[in-house]
Amino acid sequence: MKPTDFKFDLFFEMSPDLLCIAGYDGYFKKINAAVSDLLGYTMEELYARPINEFIHPDDKEITSAVRNELVKAKPLNNFENRYITKAGETVWLSWTSLPVESEGVIFAIAKNITHKKKLEAERNILLANLTKINQDLKQLNYTTSHDLRSPVNNLLSLFKLIDVSKIEDQKTIQLINYLKQTGDKLKQTLNNYVDILTEKHDINANLEEVSLSACLDEVLVSISALIKTSKTTIHTDFSKAHTLAFNKVNLESVLLNLITNSIKYARPSCPPDISVRSEVDEWGTSLVYTDNGQGFDLEKVKDKIFGLNQKFHSHSDSKGIGLYLVHNHVTSAGGKIQVESKVNEGTTFTITLPRKTNSERRDS
Repeated sequence: MKPTDFKFDLFFEMSPDLLCIAGYDGYFKKINAAVSDLLGYTMEELYARPINEFIHPDDKEITSAVRNELVKAKPLNNFENRYITKAGETVWLSWTSLPVESEGVIFAIAKNITHKKKLEAERNILLANLTKINQDLKQLNYTTSHDLRSPVNNLLSLFKLIDVSKIEDQKTIQLINYLKQTGDKLKQTLNNYVDILTEKHDINANLEEVSLSACLDEVLVSISALIKTSKTTIHTDFSKAHTLAFNKVNLESVLLNLITNSIKYARPSCPPDISVRSEVDEWGTSLVYTDNGQGFDLEKVKDKIFGLNQKFHSHSDSKGIGLYLVHNHVTSAGGKIQVESKVNEGTTFTITLPRKTNSERRDS
């Protein structure tokens, strides 16, 4: 044996990839040990039977079609098909093949990609499940927002039937006005949600420069009775930035959840005191929200603070959704949110958004 022949045989046998020389007649002419090890057949069994007998039944037709192209002297790259092992298991192989017409043989190298295919299948199942969950959630949101409008409209119709001119008690009149005002705002919010859900494009396409003061005023009107009964004080300073690149409905949701959380988790005998201001730095515009509530231990809650159904206080009305929505609205708009908090010393949320509008980001 020549030294070159010895080196060739050693390389052929030691390769972890499947090395094959197949004849145009459809039989293996030479294979390395990796083929036998993977398929579980002896060398004699692999040489004695047509290659087609080892191929998965569902892949025989396409493999035959590819082989017909190979014998026409057309090389093949990254062709994937399935083989059945002697134990009955299915393995995926990725082939690179080169025909040698003068010799009537095909030189081929195959890699075992079974693990890769299993991961792809698991990923596809996961994506399918996530897609279904997302569709279900959209449907639930649409149904909820749509169906709630009927009782709200009914409530507003009842207010129209009330003749306040016959009511002498001014506090009662004021209460009725508060209720009607709240009902109008709820109807408007539900209509906005339905409009958003029925749009075909992503809500992020609706980013605009939203007025901070106007947005906050809308929220305060919708919860005016809650503000009054809780004796909440709100300080604002939007002198450094009057607008924020955001979606208007989502910004109202952010402010609504932060304010109602501050009221819900206020310290006993300590009326909520809230500060909302804007800041500007080299990265973008920030909305800084601070309250004097119960706060929480950041070391304990860590990354759970914005998780769905995460609760850090024993309040009976706590659902663990508010901060999840806040985080989702901010990150969906390309922003970031930071938290500083201490137990019984309040909490500060810093929401920072790039100053560019959505169209400017696409152009850059």
